[in-house]
Amino acid sequence: MGVEEDKRAAAELAVEEVRDGMLVGLGTGTTAAYLLPATAEAARRLGLDLVEFRRIDRLDLAIDGADQVGASGWLIKGGGAAHTREKVVATAADRFVVVVSANKLVDALSPPVPLELLDFGLDATLRRVARLGPVRLRDAALSPDGGVIADYLGPIGDPAELARALDETAGIVDHGLFPPSLVSEVIVGRDGRAQRAS
Repeated sequence: MGVEEDKRAAAELAVEEVRDGMLVGLGTGTTAAYLLPATAEAARRLGLDLVEFRRIDRLDLAIDGADQVGASGWLIKGGGAAHTREKVVATAADRFVVVVSANKLVDALSPPVPLELLDFGLDATLRRVARLGPVRLRDAALSPDGGVIADYLGPIGDPAELARALDETAGIVDHGLFPPSLVSEVIVGRDGRAQRAS
């Protein structure tokens, strides 16, 4: 069995959490894609009501993948540059379920940590981030909300301390470190089967 089968198995187990009438936020990553193998139009054909997130103030459930899941419970997300939106969705949900293949489980988080930066004052922001460790701008499109995407490449050490330092850096819209307190459950796909890790 391969990684894609593991992602599919994890996503299929996560779907069992969904009940009729729930407001569900779905992620944008490759694992989350197995939750809804469709575009918005295909989702409508499946009978799903799509609502702009700006119109609702809470979700019953959010399901998304992660780039890394540390043994401490911290996550790194944002390889696809949508981590700010993904964090907003996860924070609005009563339950946030993370679905990953087993290769995403790590003893300790390692760089890169995705960053979304304001274009305004970008060089000054990069200089402040560089005090924490190396940072590199991505040669990529802007975030869905127009932010500049970069990667922090320095040491992570204690994820809580790094998250706090990034949160306190003016010009950073958000970063890809997600705390364990945000995560309700992690579902892991391994050898074509899924299991609940937490």
